Amino acid sequence: MWIGKRPKPEDGPAAEPGSLKQAVRQTRIELAERSAVIVEMRDAELARLELLNDALDPLFEQTPPGTDLFDRGISRGDTPRLWIDAIAHVAMGRDKRRYRFVQDTRYGRKLLAESHDIDEIVKAVTHYVASRLVEREQALASAPFQAGADERAMPRRYRDIGLFLLGVAAGIVAVFALVAIIALP
Repeated sequence: MWIGKRPKPEDGPAAEPGSLKQAVRQTRIELAERSAVIVEMRDAELARLELLNDALDPLFEQTPPGTDLFDRGISRGDTPRLWIDAIAHVAMGRDKRRYRFVQDTRYGRKLLAESHDIDEIVKAVTHYVASRLVEREQALASAPFQAGADERAMPRRYRDIGLFLLGVAAGIVAVFALVAIIALP
């Protein structure tokens, strides 16, 4: 069995500069500093998103009451985001100073605006909100179910039930005809 060299008692708790103990200690210090920097960066991201959220308050005060298209709020996850609605949000870019306004589509994320300036992002969000409101108005104007739609749907239901019963009756007649043909030699 091999026995390693033991430190002399007069060396005390201090480790040699090239020792593993010193390297582990230094690595732990670096990790703690790095995690503190990451927390500070995340806090800075949240602060920037809260500034943008405050800048958007006048816009959302102007939206028509009863419009529940927009659900604005900040999510505090690994990547903090300011959600405008269910499919659009603002997140910080890689440099943590650039705002990125993106929309999730069925084909992937679409970049709507990117800037360091809050005013430019507010303009982009204003345009997005306006376009969503116009889309909503158009969808409501062309809705197939308007007032009195239930009254027009009732005759169709009766017609569908009548056609079903006619098919059942035709099937019964066909079965009796088949039995009569088989019974006759």
